[in-house]
Amino acid sequence: MNKLLVIGIGPGNPDYVLPMASKAINACQLLIGGKRNLDSFPNFQGERLPLGADLLSAVEVINSRRATEQVGIILSGDTGFYSMLDFLRRYFQDDELEVIPGLSSFQYLFGKIKRPWHATTLMSVHGREADYLTRLKMGESMTLLTDRKQSPEVIAHRLIQGGLGHLEMIVGENLSYREERIIRGGPGEILAHGPYQMAVVVIINE
Repeated sequence: MNKLLVIGIGPGNPDYVLPMASKAINACQLLIGGKRNLDSFPNFQGERLPLGADLLSAVEVINSRRATEQVGIILSGDTGFYSMLDFLRRYFQDDELEVIPGLSSFQYLFGKIKRPWHATTLMSVHGREADYLTRLKMGESMTLLTDRKQSPEVIAHRLIQGGLGHLEMIVGENLSYREERIIRGGPGEILAHGPYQMAVVVIINE
């Protein structure tokens, strides 16, 4: 039985895919992932399966195919940071998985802004709630993975309403893609440059 390859592909641009990840992708007969992720590998020769909202159906496909084929699933950013790996570990034992990490979008952003990230609190508001305002009021700097509901604009509004309108925000939008934008400023300035698409938000609290 072949192991399921769980492959982190970085922030999106193929230039940031690790060589080991590229090698694993090319070894697959079936590659599963979000449409945008799959589109990042136009030269892949095997079968592609776009990942939809029904994740259990993907598990069924994996189990039906991996006995005779090499199946891989590609995940944005790093496999160990708020990825689908948590879900997959509910249905596969550790010895059934081979995990290849990737570069996280927040690591990419911190490289762009030339700052270390080890002193910030890492959180995700992508599909979940998180009480980042309390942490900010305690003096922490924050890095947030966002989504359309918990967007940079929503975060900026909450900072202003929470009496934190003096803090600096950095929004990294469409990181590593051609349409990348990195906007820095107070919450009011961030609002003025919206709307934003796929983004990471850093809040500097110094």
